[in-house]
Amino acid sequence: MSDPRSRQIVIAGAGIAGLTAALAFAERGYPVKLFEQAKHLEATGAGIQLSPNATRILRQLGVLDRLSPYAVRPEAVVLKDAATLRELARVPLGQAAESRWGAPYLVAHRADLQAALTAQVAERPGIELVTGARVSDVAAGPHGIAVTAQADGKTVDAEGSLLVGADGVWSQVRKRFPDRKAISRKSRFSGELAWRATVPADSVAGKAFDAVGATNSVTTFLHPGFHLVAYPVSRGTAFNLAAFTKGERIAEAWSGHADPRILTEAMHGTAPALARLAKEAGPWMTWPIHTVDPKQPWTVPDGIALIGDAAHAMTPFAAQGAAMAIEDAVTLSDVVMAAAPADLTGSLQIWEGLRRPRVAQAARRGAVNRLAWHAAGPVALARNLFLKMRAPEKLAADLDWLYGWEAPEVCDQG
Repeated sequence: MSDPRSRQIVIAGAGIAGLTAALAFAERGYPVKLFEQAKHLEATGAGIQLSPNATRILRQLGVLDRLSPYAVRPEAVVLKDAATLRELARVPLGQAAESRWGAPYLVAHRADLQAALTAQVAERPGIELVTGARVSDVAAGPHGIAVTAQADGKTVDAEGSLLVGADGVWSQVRKRFPDRKAISRKSRFSGELAWRATVPADSVAGKAFDAVGATNSVTTFLHPGFHLVAYPVSRGTAFNLAAFTKGERIAEAWSGHADPRILTEAMHGTAPALARLAKEAGPWMTWPIHTVDPKQPWTVPDGIALIGDAAHAMTPFAAQGAAMAIEDAVTLSDVVMAAAPADLTGSLQIWEGLRRPRVAQAARRGAVNRLAWHAAGPVALARNLFLKMRAPEKLAADLDWLYGWEAPEVCDQG
């Protein structure tokens, strides 16, 4: 591969997955061309949880030092009964997490993470970021994969050995896979709505949270009709609140509006102080939770790989969506670098084989969490008894497989 273009990596999407992939490939000596459809990089959502399996990689890529001053290191994950506000369980984090898993557990505003990634990309030689560019065509070319994008009415062409589709749950790259019968072209609405609000710590809503939650921790309130996750962001100057309910499909976008009575009715029977928090925190932004068919292919032999939500969007109940995308990015770059130049197809198969079991296990953990957090009647009583008997250290040990993960070593195939 003497032609530099044959080694170039083309990435569609400059969110968390795409920016991480750009850094990972650039660190391994690949030139990167990164297309982003938005004209300006703007973070969607609000808060984000970054477990040690993600922060370990961010540290390796030089991003963690940029993010840490704006992030918060919570002391614990605390589970509370939404009706009584009684503490059900506590998983120690803080220094205990770093000692156990070798990297910190952080909570942050998504905009702060994206800003840290973007700043690191800007300083990294070999990465070209093109904003306002929508991928319009993908084809196998003489030197690998040929990508065409439309930017401000102009056509931009790029050739590379690999196209990485990091363009999210509504991925355009996924829709352009050659064998369209073997792939679900659209994401699937999960039947769940997410309600999000960010409130200043010194506001009425912030003080209402102070009365019911642990302001230095991640607090999850459990109830049959909903669950609410809350934690500090932006150096602790604000709290991110995210509630999850059943609901009808709304527009395919990251944020929108739904009838607030859905949330109010789901919270029936909660503690008055928690209901007061929900009222003071409004108006809530709402977005539909979409998933992607887990059976769909993530790669094609011609040189396309999907990562993050484009490949395996999942419900957020294990707080692992961003972490899985970050893991995808670094493992893909490792496997491609280790492959013989003529065996990109083999390297993509190896990578997909490595990642599928891991992502599936994380998705199963989220499904179990959702069932447990929304349990009612005898099932809820059994859950509470189990949590009462489980020591905090045992609850932490249950997460060793998830938070203690490190990228596997990949042998050079050349």
